[in-house]
Amino acid sequence: MAVGTGVRRQQAAQTEVELKAAAIRVFARLGYLNTKITDITTEAGRATGSFYKHFASKEALLEALLADLLAEGDASAVDARHSDDFSDREAVRWHIAAFWNFHRTHRPIMAALQQASIVDERFAERSRAMIEPDLHHIAEHLIRARDAGLRLPGDPLVVATAFTQLVSTFAATWQSGAGPDLGRPLGDDEAIETLTSFVYAAIGGQQPALAEALDGGAEARHDPSEPKASPRS
Repeated sequence: MAVGTGVRRQQAAQTEVELKAAAIRVFARLGYLNTKITDITTEAGRATGSFYKHFASKEALLEALLADLLAEGDASAVDARHSDDFSDREAVRWHIAAFWNFHRTHRPIMAALQQASIVDERFAERSRAMIEPDLHHIAEHLIRARDAGLRLPGDPLVVATAFTQLVSTFAATWQSGAGPDLGRPLGDDEAIETLTSFVYAAIGGQQPALAEALDGGAEARHDPSEPKASPRS
């Protein structure tokens, strides 16, 4: 009896996984608002009735997909490469790469949330609630950068909003193929480096080549016997 119960649970869990995966594929193809439950079950090769054993509605399925995203986001926050020192360009790059890769991996779900937010205030609130922790997370990093001597263009929370909106919109535009025709693909590394340079300069950071040039000029202007002034003094 116990074995039979365990098998049924495994089968139910597998069906749920397949329904979620099918929904993501259909959302990508048809859009969330145009997707019907029968589209999802057909894609998954399941009977329509099986859907309701796992999800009360299409909205409930989207909520489950969003919960999975939040769990993944929490896991990335403990990555050993994660640094909160935005005075360091590499820390900024790591965050932008994380945003970019997250959006690439989960673009159908993020687009579904955006579409759902248009017609359902619950999802509009859900979207705001998902963004809120990221805003404060980035703001805390910006405060540390300011304390280290970088001159932020405004209030850290306002700058954090600009950061997240810029990266999200940029990713959505280029990853969906809606960007202007470059005559070539825009690679991930180029996109991430462009965003990193733009954001780092905006928060007062010096690009490596510029920093070296400024240091060289300072050395030429100062007596070698004098101690060199700290760039953050």
